[in-house]
Amino acid sequence: MKILVTGGSGLVGRAIYNLMDTDENKWMKTTIFLSSKDCDLLDFEATNICFQTHKPDIIIHLAACVGGLFKNMNDKVGMFEKNMIINMNVLRAAHKNNVQSVVSCLSTCIFPDKTSYPINEAMLHNGPPHTSNSGYAWAKRMLEVQSRLYREQFGRNYSCIIPTNIYGPHDNFSLEDGHVIPALIHRCYLAKQRGERFIVKGSGSPMRQFIYSLDLAKCILRVAENYNETYPIILSVSEKDEVSIAHVAFAIAKKFNYTNMLEFDKTCSDGQFKKTADNSKMAYLYPDLIEFTDIHQGINKTIDWFIDNYENCRK
Repeated sequence: MKILVTGGSGLVGRAIYNLMDTDENKWMKTTIFLSSKDCDLLDFEATNICFQTHKPDIIIHLAACVGGLFKNMNDKVGMFEKNMIINMNVLRAAHKNNVQSVVSCLSTCIFPDKTSYPINEAMLHNGPPHTSNSGYAWAKRMLEVQSRLYREQFGRNYSCIIPTNIYGPHDNFSLEDGHVIPALIHRCYLAKQRGERFIVKGSGSPMRQFIYSLDLAKCILRVAENYNETYPIILSVSEKDEVSIAHVAFAIAKKFNYTNMLEFDKTCSDGQFKKTADNSKMAYLYPDLIEFTDIHQGINKTIDWFIDNYENCRK
């Protein structure tokens, strides 16, 4: 089996690479990790030629235009259009090149805003997403629809995974466009360097389930190997492992020995308060995969990596 990973240089792509590199993984020598430098997925012809050249049996589709809360709020059109184009090109080119299996990555932030908790796979389209990330969310929902239609019309094994908030080494630590954990790590690092307050935007009260990137990589490879169902599968830590943003901010400040300078700016938006996900389908299908890296251990590892790679990491 030959695997092609889009978004191969990103957070999850690098986690899959590192997992394959450290474990004696049977797919390591036949896996292509594709970055934006290798192929512009916004260009259908370039995408089609790339797939013709590599002839993958499986595509793990991770590439996306992503960002944190404030990027999603401030560039809804760009988030919608770029992700729609990328996803359309990948699935269309995959089908045209007779790729039988595609696993595409969604996100729990695309679930309905008004819903009951915990959310499960069947609830994905039961109402509009939160307005703060509506552009990204609608594009990702259409990726699930498109995958399902290729399955129905052509018998392709095109399916979707829904991870909760991902963090780990090789993340984007941008202060403006990064997701919450990498952005807070960078902000705390700079605050300590400058002797300033460590300011966290918002009240810190929203709740999230965070999954360490290497844990998610293990789950994705298992899904790529043997998942063949119409509807998506949530890949997540359990409900009891849900933590507040304030909890995360304190853990980051503690690692930097800077808790006395932690402060919350409650004038900033909190975004969606919670999006608790039910991982019971994953636990039933893959019971050996539900032991996850503790959030404090994962944050400490991520901070160590960030400091060691500060000059060259994405920020």
